[in-house]
Amino acid sequence: MTLRLATWNVEWFDRLFDDNGDPILTGEWSARYNITKYEQLDAIADVLRFLEADAIIVIEAPDDSHRRSSRIALETFADWAGLRTTRAILGFPNDTRQEIALLYDPDRLTPRHAPGEAADAPRFDRVLGIDLDTDLRAENLVWSKPPLELDVETEIGPLHLIGVHAKSKAAHGVSDPQEALRLSILNRRKQLAQCIWLRRRVDARLAEGRSLVVAGDFNDGPGLDRFESLFGRSGVEVVLGDGDGALYDPHANPARIGAAIAATARFWNDEDKVYMNALLDFAMVSADLRPRGAWRILHPLDDPKIAANPALAQALLTASDHFPVRLDLKAPDAQI
Repeated sequence: MTLRLATWNVEWFDRLFDDNGDPILTGEWSARYNITKYEQLDAIADVLRFLEADAIIVIEAPDDSHRRSSRIALETFADWAGLRTTRAILGFPNDTRQEIALLYDPDRLTPRHAPGEAADAPRFDRVLGIDLDTDLRAENLVWSKPPLELDVETEIGPLHLIGVHAKSKAAHGVSDPQEALRLSILNRRKQLAQCIWLRRRVDARLAEGRSLVVAGDFNDGPGLDRFESLFGRSGVEVVLGDGDGALYDPHANPARIGAAIAATARFWNDEDKVYMNALLDFAMVSADLRPRGAWRILHPLDDPKIAANPALAQALLTASDHFPVRLDLKAPDAQI
């Protein structure tokens, strides 16, 4: 028996729905370059049907506010696309129009919003006082996209699932090199602080004896940029931890840097006029789940089986600038 989970950042999913939560099946341009809303929706549906997951952590899920319902939009989309993941659940909404949601098959699992709280790690919709710039004064840190914490009942046993969309480190919209450098350093400090906060929650959940999955878009990875030497390690390494409480994702191993590195995202670099690959998305598991897990990144160019399927490869390129990370978990008595 296997439970199939996945995490996928679907670029600006929100812009593909009207205020009633209905998909906009027209030739109007989407937020993706030279791709219509219908084309992007159709591509997302093709990818999810191929993925055949029991549950998907959707990063950049449609907006949830007084005007719009992310749950209704996702469930309406699932019905239109013919998916068996017909139900959606969210945690704390945010103001970015990019929610974190779980789209799931109710016949395979039952999730419940289960936010945690501790003295050194408040609930993710609250404020953490932490010194970001070593001036011995605590700044107030918040998550613009609070992680989604779920207790999940499944046929392979109970899981605690944390869906993550960490802060971007890029200095978006800044042309002055010195200002871009300053903002990049500040954003990295905030991203690292978020990951410290997240790691504290991981430690608390592990102390409770939970089987843990932490997955999503970390906007970071070992060896990703030149600031890592300044700060000592990446945010991903902070969340992974070490020793008995270490989490595991085979693609997140810093020892792989310099060898063939996997990628989960593909961005256009307008300055150099080339595409750039990046490893930003992970599905980390606690030590008890590690021997039961099998991972796959659905990269349209790097995965030979997908590259050999032109229609699927094109759907992945059309749907988003990120690619799904799939995690298959076997039952405790099964062998991988």
